[in-house]
Amino acid sequence: MLRVVVALGMLWPAALAAQPKVVVTGLSPQEVQELRQAVPGARLVSVSRDDLAREAADADAVLGGLNAAAFRAATRLKWVQTYSAGVEGQLFPEFRDSNVTLTNAKIIQGPEIADHAMALLLGLTRSLYQTIPARAWSRGQHQPIELHGRTAVIVGAGGIGMQIAQRAHAFGMRVIGVDPKDISYTYFISKSVPPDSLDAVLPEADVVFLSAPLTPQTQSMMGPKQFDLMKPGSYFIAVSRGRLYDTDALVEALTSKRLAGAGLDVTNPEPLPPDHPLWKFDNVLITPHLAGTSDRIQQRRMELLKDNLRRFVAGQPLRNIVDKQAGY
Repeated sequence: MLRVVVALGMLWPAALAAQPKVVVTGLSPQEVQELRQAVPGARLVSVSRDDLAREAADADAVLGGLNAAAFRAATRLKWVQTYSAGVEGQLFPEFRDSNVTLTNAKIIQGPEIADHAMALLLGLTRSLYQTIPARAWSRGQHQPIELHGRTAVIVGAGGIGMQIAQRAHAFGMRVIGVDPKDISYTYFISKSVPPDSLDAVLPEADVVFLSAPLTPQTQSMMGPKQFDLMKPGSYFIAVSRGRLYDTDALVEALTSKRLAGAGLDVTNPEPLPPDHPLWKFDNVLITPHLAGTSDRIQQRRMELLKDNLRRFVAGQPLRNIVDKQAGY
């Protein structure tokens, strides 16, 4: 009996060492415990951002993203999972050029961001930005705009943009997708063009939805020329990153009344200063980068984390792998 106990005692540390160490930031104790119960094959260590570099030194994976200091300390790191779809904050040169796998939370934020994008558009086209603040039973001079038969150009038709396309199509809109991938095979996309053809389709748009990821190629992709190409009386909705559009050019397009309105969940700078010109337009709806939140988002995020943890422990391909050189 003594020999068996000793043998088991010698085996336990070896079994523990065989478990990959996964450092977790940004989750509640209850959520970390939920991950432990779902994936017992991983050794999860929950830390604050201040302790990330120390605990990442011998970690196999990090959930929640990491900074340059933590990455330099991490000598055996294989995988990093972010909680958001955008990964621009992770792509510092050392990490971008490493062989460490990066996965993101694309697609799971699609429903709420797509809902929010349509809410911004409807707030403008149905004159809600005027009637709701008035708190009076008066139609005034309001002339709501019908979406049926109008054209939506969706710049960045990935996990989020595709769900905006579904909703726009359900409203009876014609949808043009602008994306590096050919997405014309989907029944709710009327036409698909690559990013270098954006200027060619902007004059067709009654509304432009900006839902592309932020990369060196997409930064300021909506500039003065692009706003000038937009149809008079059209709308601009931005729900991905504020640095994708030229703020001064947008202000000019609104001042000249070329645009009928804009809905912005993302701005540049962010947060938008209280004295910024964009606040002065009645026909600009601004929300504080909250499109990606809802009562169900964390449930979907946890399911993604559990699935990718299981895959990592089992040595299986991970979901949502990011091309770090492309930035998405």
